[in-house]
Amino acid sequence: MKLQEIIKKARISQNMTMLTLSNLSGIDQALLSKYESGQRIPSEAHIQNLSRALEIPYTEIRTAYITEKIYEIIQFEETAKEALQAAEARIEYLSSKQVFKLQQIHSSVQEKLQIADTLREVWLSKKPLNATQLHKMKEYFALKYTFESNRIEGNTLTLQETQLVVNEGITIGGKSMREHLEAINHSEAIDFVSTMLVGKEEISQRNVLEIHRLILKSIDNENAGTYRKVQVRISGSEHVPPDWLLVPQMMNDFFTHYKKQKKKLHPILLAAEMHERLVTIHPFIDGNGRTARLLMNCILLQHGYTIAIVKGDSDAKKQYYNALEQVQIHNNPNTFYELIVQNVIQSLQEHIELA
Repeated sequence: MKLQEIIKKARISQNMTMLTLSNLSGIDQALLSKYESGQRIPSEAHIQNLSRALEIPYTEIRTAYITEKIYEIIQFEETAKEALQAAEARIEYLSSKQVFKLQQIHSSVQEKLQIADTLREVWLSKKPLNATQLHKMKEYFALKYTFESNRIEGNTLTLQETQLVVNEGITIGGKSMREHLEAINHSEAIDFVSTMLVGKEEISQRNVLEIHRLILKSIDNENAGTYRKVQVRISGSEHVPPDWLLVPQMMNDFFTHYKKQKKKLHPILLAAEMHERLVTIHPFIDGNGRTARLLMNCILLQHGYTIAIVKGDSDAKKQYYNALEQVQIHNNPNTFYELIVQNVIQSLQEHIELA
């Protein structure tokens, strides 16, 4: 049933006049008339008001609303059918309650997981480190991580310049204010993740939004810590992120999936999958990659692993994006899993050597 029909039928079935509905919903009568005739599509806020006033289940009226919005977007597109089929395949993947079973994971990934777990035990046996050694290691890896993660996104600060900006507050000539803020913000976001670990906080929508807020703080305050409200495209990628209207529900599914899988999936695979799912949904205007990598590392650290640093040089970045697209376009996670596991192994080996 069309949205306009749902609204009109509910009003008439309750013997409700347009004036009464206007008073109950706070929506002007002229607008209500246009909604019932199909001349206008209600706003998100008005959908909620109509659901309450007419006692229509929110899921029912929102589903009809999203259908109308999708139709509005694609009605004149020549490739509408193909676009819908592609979107259906991605939504099915992102909403899946199925976990990748161990036998579906490539043998090379399984072998590397065993290596990572062995190294993790060696690393844990090195603890506790003395306070000075621990501080120096945290500072070293946090700085390196900030440099590489921002480098992936196009930040041109060198490792040394990143150190001067983050640790000494020095302004680098010839570099933009945004690049300085990206370094400072990422460092603060790492500190926030550290407080989450100390407080043994569960990963939730609240702290993921806070991580994102810190990433974009003073760069784009309007969109910092909020889901996008526009359609976006990823430059150079075949993957098309979902319509912004789908983002809130898909992020609800995202956190539901995390809760269900955190005790089933190997921690490294869980970290990699939540990383991939977040960048695939692409819930933010900007900062999706940095937020996803911080979330991934939060999961790894919760389980006794060390920070996995995805490098930002041109070859490594190309490999990283290609691995992501293998999941996003072909629903094949193994290449991405292998990339992340290899990064975990390298990180553990470097931590052990320094310890």
